[in-house]
Amino acid sequence: MASQTTTRSLALIMATILLVTGCSNSKTEETKAEHSFGYVLDDYLINTNVTTGIGFSSNIHQLVGRIYPGAFVNGPEGQRIPNTDLVEARALPGAPMRVEYQITDKAVYSDGQPVTCDSFLLAQVAATSRPLFDSYNPLMDQIDTINCQPGNKTATVVFKGNFGPRWRYLFSGGTLLPAHAIAAKANMSLADLNTALHNRDLPRLQQVAQVWNSGFDLGKFDPALQVSSGPFLVQSVAPDGAVTLVRNDKYYGEPAVLDKLIVYPKGTDLHKLADAGNLHIAEADSKTDTNWIDRNDNKNPYIVKANPGVLAEHLILASAGVLADQADRQAFAACVDQAAVAQASSKESGVEVQPVALRTIRPGDSIATHLKEISDQHLGVNIDQAKKLTGKTIRIGYFAPDKRKMAMVAAIKASCEPAGITILDVSNEAASVSNLPFSYQDEDGVDQATDGKADAVLQALDPQFSFPYVANPASDIEVARREENLSWDYTRTIPLAVQPRVLVLNKSVEGIAENTDLFGVGWNMDRWKE
Repeated sequence: MASQTTTRSLALIMATILLVTGCSNSKTEETKAEHSFGYVLDDYLINTNVTTGIGFSSNIHQLVGRIYPGAFVNGPEGQRIPNTDLVEARALPGAPMRVEYQITDKAVYSDGQPVTCDSFLLAQVAATSRPLFDSYNPLMDQIDTINCQPGNKTATVVFKGNFGPRWRYLFSGGTLLPAHAIAAKANMSLADLNTALHNRDLPRLQQVAQVWNSGFDLGKFDPALQVSSGPFLVQSVAPDGAVTLVRNDKYYGEPAVLDKLIVYPKGTDLHKLADAGNLHIAEADSKTDTNWIDRNDNKNPYIVKANPGVLAEHLILASAGVLADQADRQAFAACVDQAAVAQASSKESGVEVQPVALRTIRPGDSIATHLKEISDQHLGVNIDQAKKLTGKTIRIGYFAPDKRKMAMVAAIKASCEPAGITILDVSNEAASVSNLPFSYQDEDGVDQATDGKADAVLQALDPQFSFPYVANPASDIEVARREENLSWDYTRTIPLAVQPRVLVLNKSVEGIAENTDLFGVGWNMDRWKE
């Protein structure tokens, strides 16, 4: 099922890219004819389910954070802001660690149906049932069970072993999809869905997984599924991929200030949109994309801010295939020159970024200075160690076209060549973590492995939501050192460089709170005011 989903998703991606880059003048004229608030992303708009492999890798977080709000909101400084409009969450005493989520009685979806614990249960089971759901949400692996009665407003999460301290990062924006709507599409009652999820009845969940994975595709917009629990809901999707959001009148919290905004995907011509009067906020690929802005013109309405972001870009590595063995993953890491990769990224983006060799903390974290002995050890190239992979080919994918990431892969290719390792850019056929082969155990406990068209995928990661083998968000130096060393033992990713971010902000817009994490500047889009 995963391979079929990957093929379908890749076809949808390519169709979206062609539509965005080749949209007609008639669409532009239509845009000029009607003023609208425009927000442009530096990622493609494929679906609204962040836990699918394709949703995660296309960073759909930027769109859906205020469509499906999480139990906590991720603030610009990485702080966890309790979303008490949706749920009251509290850790319970005793071991193992348990957390109770009490959903507010007033929380409903835009179709009037209540938000229930079934959405929490579905999120966890889907994330931990690969390959059936073709999912990717690593932190969910820390959960043992979720106690949830069908249609109930209380979910109690029980954690494995010593896990649990990172509970505030679970059930983040975009993960709590409408379980009732998914059940209806799969011809099940909510009670039947709940039973199948608790029993992990994979045959019964086949249709659920299909709906969960593909039903939220924006290219096949289904309003019966795309019901919202946030201040905005998706009203429509244009042929060029632009998504129109409107205020959700059923939202139980403070209503959105704007009654409508249009979110445009990567590839949108910023200059044309500005000429039409419809460019208000943009997250651009590079400073080059803003060359049309005359910053010396007193009447220029735009501010451009180009800086390193708070996240680092990684190669997410396959756990099967050529990189199945830990020693092989470490050998690959040994030939990657992070400094050269950072230089390539800086040149293409116009933003000077630094190389990174730490995983479990953000690049700007003050603890990083105390882990220099670890980062220095892994920043250099060790060709002798890398030669363990001599004669092997490593395929790297990412969402294309992307000149900056293409240059980063080219830098990796150059530094790995002396070790006899061939690096192939396979972005034309492999865009997401869904394309990575991975190992898993089936329901009988038998080791299995999937096939894939890539061995590594290049994208930004937030350590707060990644690396499930890490129990604590590092605030203690010795804990951070232990967890960072453990991450290099596993080598599930190769950290590369800080992610560059370029923001274009219209001076007329109020309420912007700059943010460069996965949710982007749109993390508080419901507070924007023109």
